[in-house]
Amino acid sequence: MVREVSIARRRIGPERCFVVGEIGINHNGSVDTAKELVDVAARCGVDAVKFQKRNVDVVYTPEELARPRESPFGSTNGDLKRGLELGEAEYAAIDRHCRERNMPWFASCWDAASVDFIERFDPPCHKIASPCLTDDSLLRYVADTGRPMVMSTGMSTLEEIDHAVEVVKDAPLVLLHCTSTYPARDAELNLDVIPALQKRYGVPVGYSGHEVGVTSSVLAVCLGAVMVERHITLDRAMWGSDQAASLGPRGLELLLLHIRKVPLMRGDGRKVVYESEQPFLRKLRRVRG
Repeated sequence: MVREVSIARRRIGPERCFVVGEIGINHNGSVDTAKELVDVAARCGVDAVKFQKRNVDVVYTPEELARPRESPFGSTNGDLKRGLELGEAEYAAIDRHCRERNMPWFASCWDAASVDFIERFDPPCHKIASPCLTDDSLLRYVADTGRPMVMSTGMSTLEEIDHAVEVVKDAPLVLLHCTSTYPARDAELNLDVIPALQKRYGVPVGYSGHEVGVTSSVLAVCLGAVMVERHITLDRAMWGSDQAASLGPRGLELLLLHIRKVPLMRGDGRKVVYESEQPFLRKLRRVRG
């Protein structure tokens, strides 16, 4: 029996896949770009969008922040990480824009202070990014909010997932199968893990993809994924580490078009002769003999 989870007033289940457009850091530090991405998601029929929030000085060591790295924001990795973080005024503007578009939004929070920050906006759920799956204190902190948790499982062993699920065992949970390579190779997507995770944990299981194209995500839904999360961008040629592994507006449109067809094409599993087949049956059927 799979435990039910509701997000944004929708039950997460097999009837209709919940599609998340991950904006993440693809806004490149611009509120205007973030709003444009929300608009693209709304036009395509996405169910929710997701951002990323982290306290840079908590998540990274001083040595990592001081590492040389050229970007539009400066010459160090710290300059880049700080330049990509949006503050309270920016998120307040994004929140207003999302509400005007009737678009639920939430975020991957990488530390407790970021959870508190996002809590101010009454998100429908919280996301646990793959790198944070082994952070027990963060898992417990998010679970204590009482909100549903969506947990990606990239770069994680089954033993690590077992432990994380046990840590948050009383929280409403959705697991996302994931391969944390940007972009991921087809041979490493391993989509058959989706039904295996559902059988092992008895929770709704979805798919977080970082590959090129939409075929894999549609196949994931055919294999039982009840949620699909894909990075989205205005242009895959834009500057940024995640842009090439993202879907542009046309790709996102195709993703929704094909995912929404899956339940219709799968049918109900009962073998029948359709009325539309009758003329061909009468014309082409060979008699026994």
